[in-house]
This record gives sequence, C-alpha cells and structure tokens, in this order.
Amino acid sequence: MTPIGVFYGTNTDYTRLVVDLLADEFELAAPGLLTIHSIAQEAPQKMLDYDLLIVGCPTWNVGQLQEDWDLVYEELAELDLSGKKIAIFGLGDQYGYSENFCDAIGILGRKFMAQGAELVGYTPADGYDFDDSLGVDDDGMFMGLALDEMNESECTPERVADWVWQLVDEFDLVDYLEPVLA
Repeated sequence: MTPIGVFYGTNTDYTRLVVDLLADEFELAAPGLLTIHSIAQEAPQKMLDYDLLIVGCPTWNVGQLQEDWDLVYEELAELDLSGKKIAIFGLGDQYGYSENFCDAIGILGRKFMAQGAELVGYTPADGYDFDDSLGVDDDGMFMGLALDEMNESECTPERVADWVWQLVDEFDLVDYLEPVLA
C-alpha cells in the first residue's frame, strides 16, 4: 500500500485541481506515494488505513465546511487518529470572505487533533490579506496550506511545490525520494 492517503472534497473542482498539482509534485519528488480519495465517495474510516494523510477542503459561504466534509464531520469523532500525521490544505477567498478565510483548515485541523492526530504542514499567514481565520493558530501560522484560487491562482503552483517539499521532510519520506541523476 502507498504510504499517503489524500482525502478531499470539492464542489467546483478547484480542490481537485490542487490535488492534481500535489500529485504531480509528489511524483517528481517521491513517486508512487499517494492514493487519492474523494470524501464524497469514501467513508471517513478509510483514513485509518494510512499513517500519513493529506486533507483538502475549501471554505464555503461564511466559514462553513465544503458539503462533502460537512456530511461526514460528525463521523470523524468516531475515529482514533492517534499516531497519524495529517497535513491540511484549504481554499478560500481572502477578499470576498476576509472574516473567515480558509476557516475549514482550522475546523478540520482541530477535529483531527481532538481525535489524536498530529498536524503537520503549517505555513506562514503573512503574505495574505484577510481579517480573520479559524485556520490560523495562536502563533500566527496557518494550520496547513492556505490557497486563494479566486484572487491569487498564479501563486498556487509555487505554494503547492514548496509545501510538498515541506511535507517530504515532515512526513520523513527521505527513503522514498527519487534519486537525482548526476
């Protein structure tokens, strides 16, 4: 089995596009590691098959989870995620929804931590223009990767690439790295 499970929800396919970017970047760094699951088609219990997880969820309306994640949110309380490392990425609109930019990162992140998971993949909140986010911790860091496809889609490929290499380190994937040809 591949060591990383990717679970995402999407209504508009923007989150799926980011999953594709992640998969492409992982293939360059450490091929064959990801198995991708739509949370709309997979029970949350499937997450227990992996020790390393990447979760993708956009924030909808005024700080709500995307509907696929919203439908399974209560089921997450039944999962023992002890020993699991989870990295979360979220999509939001920092200008249109400045008061709850990428809240889904924090909503899911806190739930996963309450279930025993260790969150990894924190990124700086500077460089964004928003008023508030549940996705930002007390140290001013996003509890994952925040993306704004509405206003800064040109930044997404670089942010995703940098984050993948951060995860290679935080997931301790050095044994899976593709050898560099000299």
